Amino acid sequence: MQDIQRPDPKLMDQVRDVARCYSASCVFADVQQRGGVMHSGIKPIFNGKAVGPAVTVRLSPGDLQDPLLALHAAKPGDVVVVDAGGETETSVFGGLMGSLFKNLGVQGAIIDGACRDIDELRDLGFILFSRAVTARGTHTMFSGRKTDMQINVPVSCGGVVVNPGDVVVADEIGVTVIPSADLARVYAAAKEQAQREEATRQRIKQGKTFEELLAEFGRI
Repeated sequence: MQDIQRPDPKLMDQVRDVARCYSASCVFADVQQRGGVMHSGIKPIFNGKAVGPAVTVRLSPGDLQDPLLALHAAKPGDVVVVDAGGETETSVFGGLMGSLFKNLGVQGAIIDGACRDIDELRDLGFILFSRAVTARGTHTMFSGRKTDMQINVPVSCGGVVVNPGDVVVADEIGVTVIPSADLARVYAAAKEQAQREEATRQRIKQGKTFEELLAEFGRI
């Protein structure tokens, strides 16, 4: 199981600082020319925010298992991204698994598939995005098999290719992915946009018109 190349910790802290802004997933999408945005079918199970490098998991369509092996790859601050083939009738993530990942310091999980035990996950405060919620679990609890999966390989999640180490910005609006090679540039642009948007909010509170805002900021 290969480890991932995570971003420089200082840069990652700076990204998380910018992501405290309103609509962080939107800001990081805008500065990538609307790129990196997962399909709207990948929805937050409850409100929250997760920002961190991706540990990726690719499951076998039609033979879904619990992605327990990712527990050996995840580190504090990571976000687990699971390609479950968009399967909505078999949950690959539940409350007990969320507890294990939370103990590791994992920020959350993004699943192109289904989850369950959302009452427990909500009480845990473990951030989770998925396509669906269902009571039906995988065969792992009966078969004991948990090895037919790939960890830290490129995956497709919500229509976006996610490479291990790419940075995920997920909030109650949606999920945006930043390629690791572009992180420094995207961070700088996102910081500038977040500051501009906050300045715009302050001008609106002062009663400025949209014409005045366009003259000053060039956009709304």
